[in-house]
Amino acid sequence: MKREILKALKDQKEGFVSGQEMSERLGVTRAAVWKHIKQLQEEGYEIEAISRKGYRLLKDPDHLDGDALELDRSSSVFGKKVYYFESVDSTNTMAKKLAAEGAVEGTVVIAEEQKAGKGRLGRSWESAKGAGIWLSIILRPAIKPLDAAKITQIAAAAVGTAIQKNTGYAIQIKWPNDILMDKKKICGILTEMSAELERINFIVVGIGVNVSQKEGDFPNELKHAASIESCTGKTVSRRSLVIEILKEFEELYFDFLHTGSIEKSIHICRKYSVTLGSKVKVIDKEKEIIAEAVDITEDGELLIRDESGGLKKIISGEVSVRGLYGYTPS
Repeated sequence: MKREILKALKDQKEGFVSGQEMSERLGVTRAAVWKHIKQLQEEGYEIEAISRKGYRLLKDPDHLDGDALELDRSSSVFGKKVYYFESVDSTNTMAKKLAAEGAVEGTVVIAEEQKAGKGRLGRSWESAKGAGIWLSIILRPAIKPLDAAKITQIAAAAVGTAIQKNTGYAIQIKWPNDILMDKKKICGILTEMSAELERINFIVVGIGVNVSQKEGDFPNELKHAASIESCTGKTVSRRSLVIEILKEFEELYFDFLHTGSIEKSIHICRKYSVTLGSKVKVIDKEKEIIAEAVDITEDGELLIRDESGGLKKIISGEVSVRGLYGYTPS
């Protein structure tokens, strides 16, 4: 019911919707309409009520309400169904559970807070309440498991583009999965997969964006982290940014499925790369390699040149890539 009333208010844009009209449309009493209007106001929606005119939506709150995201999205598939939580252990964990139960492609899990957010290679992810975007998207691509790493490059290109469009501030992409501003990490991407030998059951892409944290909000061990607000000095609408991320990701993802190529995504990752042309330390389970990051291949692999001059392709799921003199290559 609340969703239908919110939709009626949004559909009317700047005009009024009468309580009588909504009660007749929804088959409920005017008192029931008023009850849900009050609930929306308590959630932060600024709604004007004038006798004999009705109700008018003046302003949305900047929280990530699932109903509002489903109504406001500009993507066709991504975000058609949104599961919203005030608090959750991990949106990726919840998304994997929902995917195993049959949730459709494009389903989004989003939370105001994560209690046990996850990063790559078993790292934790700080997810302060109301200060960022913590979301996961369920995908069911008809691709081979070996091609799943390409999804991370698509996500990085999409999220980086969305942040830059939404803020007007330059971003950098640290291969394979970090988005930076001023060479400080504002976003990380975690791609997880359920698959058989030749078939993917589902992929979950987790996206964490630091939006409004202040410089002193990050612990000492996260000295290379920052937020959009701390870098730009501007307040950013989280909902608008989520909508832009879903739109950009959907466009690049379905382009890949239709063409079989991630050329568009790789072009973006190369353009904004803070990794290419720099000396990096490639760390895997057995050894460390000092090398120069030369290129990103059409398959999303990092092409490096080691100290002997040999070229080698690195798959994102295998290693950690670090700069020699700090978090980013420099």
